[in-house]
Amino acid sequence: MTKRPLNLDPDRFFPPEDRVRTIARELYATVSDLPIISPHGHTDPAWFASNAPFSDAASLLVVPDHYVLRMLYSQGVRLEDLCVPRRDGTTSTDTRAAWRLFAKHFHLFRGTPTRAWFDHVFSEVFGFDYQLDAGTADAYYDTITEALATPAYRPRAILDRFKVEFLATTEGALDPLDHHGTLNADGWGDRIVTTFRPDDVLDPARVGLAERLDRLAVLTGERTDTWEGYLRALRVRRAFFKVMGAKATDHGHPTARTANLSVTECRALFDRVRLPSPSPEDCELFRAQMLTEMAGMSLDDGLVMQLHPGSFRNHNPALFAQFGTDKGADIPVATNYVDALKPLLDKHGNNADLTLIVFTLDETTYARELAPLTGHYPCLRLGPPWWFHDSPEGMMRFRQQVTETAGFYNTAGFNDDTRALLSIPARHDLARRMDCRYLAGLVAEGRLDADEAFDLAFELTDRLVRDAYKLDSRPTGMD
Repeated sequence: MTKRPLNLDPDRFFPPEDRVRTIARELYATVSDLPIISPHGHTDPAWFASNAPFSDAASLLVVPDHYVLRMLYSQGVRLEDLCVPRRDGTTSTDTRAAWRLFAKHFHLFRGTPTRAWFDHVFSEVFGFDYQLDAGTADAYYDTITEALATPAYRPRAILDRFKVEFLATTEGALDPLDHHGTLNADGWGDRIVTTFRPDDVLDPARVGLAERLDRLAVLTGERTDTWEGYLRALRVRRAFFKVMGAKATDHGHPTARTANLSVTECRALFDRVRLPSPSPEDCELFRAQMLTEMAGMSLDDGLVMQLHPGSFRNHNPALFAQFGTDKGADIPVATNYVDALKPLLDKHGNNADLTLIVFTLDETTYARELAPLTGHYPCLRLGPPWWFHDSPEGMMRFRQQVTETAGFYNTAGFNDDTRALLSIPARHDLARRMDCRYLAGLVAEGRLDADEAFDLAFELTDRLVRDAYKLDSRPTGMD
C-alpha cells in the first residue's frame, strides 16, 4: 500500500505572488505563536472539569462535529453507523468501524475548511506524515486512540499545549453549571468560563416553555407567571452565571428582529406566549422584545451581548426526530438587520457601555447593512465570519466587504465557535493566516504602511477580541 504524504505547506493560504507572500509570511511570524483567546464556543465543560482521557479517535473527532456529519450524511452515510446516538438512547459502540467509514469518505472534504482543519490536527497534534484514507484508517485510529490515553492528551493538557489562554463554553439558562463549579474549585475558573444562552426560556416556539419557566422559578425563587417576576428571574440567573465567570450572553434567534413595547403590551404578550400553542407572530414578537430586554440587562450587569441570527434550525424534521439538534441540518436564511435592530438601537444604540456583537450567515448584508451599522453605532461590534463562512474564502470576503466602511476596530477579532476541541488551534491558525494575507495585500498596494500592518496583525489576533469581550490580562494558571 502506498501512503500519500501529508505535508503542511508553511505558506498555506498565503497568496502566490512572491512579494505579497513574503509580507504575509513576515506578518504571520509575529502572531503565529500568540496565545489563543476563544471567547465563544461549544466545547463540553465536562471534558475539562473531569479531565478524563478521551476514549477513542471517532468519539472525539467525528461524533460531535456537525461539519463532518452534514457532509457524510449528504453522501448517504447513516449517522447511526458513525456512532451518533439516537434520541431513544440507542447507538452503535463500534467506533473503529465508524472511523473506517469516516476515513473511506475523507476525500469528500477536499477543498473545504474541514479538510484544512483535519490536516492541521493530524499533522500538528498527532504527528502524522501520511494522509488519512481507507488504507490508513486503522493506523490512524490506533495511533490517535493510544495517544488519547496518555496524560499529554488530557483535555487540560491540550489547552496548555496549544496556549489556549481563555475558553468560553455555552450553557442554557437552566444549567446548574456544576462543571464550571468544579473548574472554579480547581483554579481553572478564570481560564474556562461559561456563557449565558437563555434561548431555552426566551423562545415560546420551543415545546415545553411553561415547564421550563416553572424550573426557572424554582432556581431563582421568583414568580415566573408574571412579566415582572419573569424579568427578575432572568436577572437572577444572569447574576449567577456572572459569578460563575461568564463574560457574555449569546442569543441564537431565528431573526435579528427587536422590539420596544410598553410595559402594558409586554404583560399582555407574556400572558399570550405562556398559553399552549402561541401564534408564530407572538413568538417572534416576544423574542424581539426579549433582545431589547437583554440589552438593557447587559447595560446593568456588564455582560457582552452576542446575536447569532439567520439559521433555519433542524431543517430536516426526520433527522431531528431521530437524532435531535446539531447534526448538520441547520441552513442559513436571508436576514435583515437595518430594520430589525432599529427598535433596540433607538433605545440603547448610542450607549457605548453596551457591547452587542452581531454575527451573520447572510453575507449579502456585510457591505449593505452590518458594516454601516457597526461603523456608526457605539454599541455595535461585528463578529467574525461564522459557521458556513469560517473558511479561507469566507474570511477574505468578510475583510474585503467590511473594512472600507467599518474599518478594523469595529470588528471583534476571531472566535472559533466550535464543538471540536482539537480544531481550535487549527481554526485560529487559519484566521491568523488569512488576516496576514489581507494585510499583506494592503501593504503591497501602498494602502497601508508596513508598521501599521504589524500593529494590526497583533490587534486582530489579540487586542480586539480582548476589548470586545472585556477580558482582563492573562489569567492565573497560564504559564
